[in-house]
Amino acid sequence: MKRLRLAIAGLTACSGCQLSLLNCEAELPQLIEVVDFHYFPMACSPAVLEGEYDAALVEGCLSMPHENVLLLSLRKRSRLLIAIGTCAAWGGVAALRNGESRKELLQATHGSGRISSSGYSPQPLHAFVKVDAVISGCPPEKEELLRLLAGLLRGALPNPISYPVCTDCRMRENLCLLTEQSRLCLGALTLGGCGARCPSMGVGCEGCRGPVPEANLNEALDICQQKGYDRQTVIDRLRRFCPEWKS
Repeated sequence: MKRLRLAIAGLTACSGCQLSLLNCEAELPQLIEVVDFHYFPMACSPAVLEGEYDAALVEGCLSMPHENVLLLSLRKRSRLLIAIGTCAAWGGVAALRNGESRKELLQATHGSGRISSSGYSPQPLHAFVKVDAVISGCPPEKEELLRLLAGLLRGALPNPISYPVCTDCRMRENLCLLTEQSRLCLGALTLGGCGARCPSMGVGCEGCRGPVPEANLNEALDICQQKGYDRQTVIDRLRRFCPEWKS
């Protein structure tokens, strides 16, 4: 079997998505036999982009010019470019304050001194380049990353998830936190695939995996309002991970 030549990079993010892959301790010995982690600054040194790649896995959003240069180079060198994690897919927490003045944010953070920044409002990868696939999550589940690598070894991408967290909850036979306990839970609007990790522990879904395709936003907002949560509170909660949510 031909070894899979990968580039794995992190932009503006916490590196948690890359760490999820490194946390696959039991599987890493087998992966090393079939995957060439050629460019992976978090795990391997030296890290130099050379030649072409079967795929590039990119974590994080873009907020600095040098990140754009790296992303464009990865896109040019890679047959497939895959957004890993919510920041890469939707902007994530880093984009939470995108609606506010960057000058005012710099002053609030650093004071009134002469602070300059060449950065810009954080943006998801798809705002700059073509993205071939998305593995969402904050961070993605280890199993999702392993399925991705298994698919790439066969020359295929995994089927995209299109169901909500509520489906995961029903599969685990959980009580609905929103309808049965009147606790704010965004599972009906959030992309599934996490196995309902938070609701299964009695914690309402926070929307960290981004929006489920064709979500019935108005119906979900009506139910939330019936349970005592105003529309703007729910929208603001959704926008913590995906600023592109529209009200």
